[in-house]
Amino acid sequence: MNSPFTIEKITRDIVESIIENPAKPHRHDHEELIIITRGNPSHFVDFKAEVLEPPVMVYIANGKVHNFIPDEETRGWVIRYSSDFIPQSNFNFYSTFIDNIHFQLDCDFCSSTMHDLCEIMLRENELEPVDFKITRHLLLAVLSKLENGTRKQFLDEKVAGNSQLITFNNFLQILEYNYKRPAGVEFYAEKLNMSARNLNLISQSVFGKSITEIIETRKLIEARKLLLSSEKSVSEIGYELGYNEKSYFSRVFHKKTGTTPTTFRKQLHSVIS
Repeated sequence: MNSPFTIEKITRDIVESIIENPAKPHRHDHEELIIITRGNPSHFVDFKAEVLEPPVMVYIANGKVHNFIPDEETRGWVIRYSSDFIPQSNFNFYSTFIDNIHFQLDCDFCSSTMHDLCEIMLRENELEPVDFKITRHLLLAVLSKLENGTRKQFLDEKVAGNSQLITFNNFLQILEYNYKRPAGVEFYAEKLNMSARNLNLISQSVFGKSITEIIETRKLIEARKLLLSSEKSVSEIGYELGYNEKSYFSRVFHKKTGTTPTTFRKQLHSVIS
């Protein structure tokens, strides 16, 4: 990505061009937001395809394999930015343990505030030279609103009290530094000065998953990244992520993804090539 920030309006001409020359599944070196206001495009992320219902926002993290296929009525916006342009984005943080981040937008917000902010960013981005301080502030405003909606979807504030959210987010921060360890819920509970039972109860209340499930999800997201971007063997990747036996790593990976690490790597490489 040559520029730290770009924004593009999804118009009829762009849609017709993509339909005539469809892109192949690919991965890129930047973050991407796709905001759909009309139409029913298809979106493919890591071998999982879905039809989007507008108005909706989709976030694609740096390095994710994806493909976007619009229909004739698709309209909206595509925002691309480098990871260091907005380094504190919660989307990037949540993407490490959530496979696919997207959520429905409020129709009034999408047709008014979101539309106006995107139009201003588009005009600013067309100036020479571009003042990236302005576009950064505008993008932060968009992300702030979107992240608030995402947090309510994935971290249900109505279900969990504020203290539980703080504890859960503290767990996620500790997990990010320790997920490669061969450690279970007891390790994280000790770090948070609480019992494993209470930590699991908070996790189930806030996120609907056990601590073990979240740890495994974080490990497997990293495993997929390493299978795609490194030349390390399956055994080396498993060992790096705290699995002492290749067979156990392969069983866990297959249980979660429906395929073995070796098959996953071959499929991804064949798609990208």
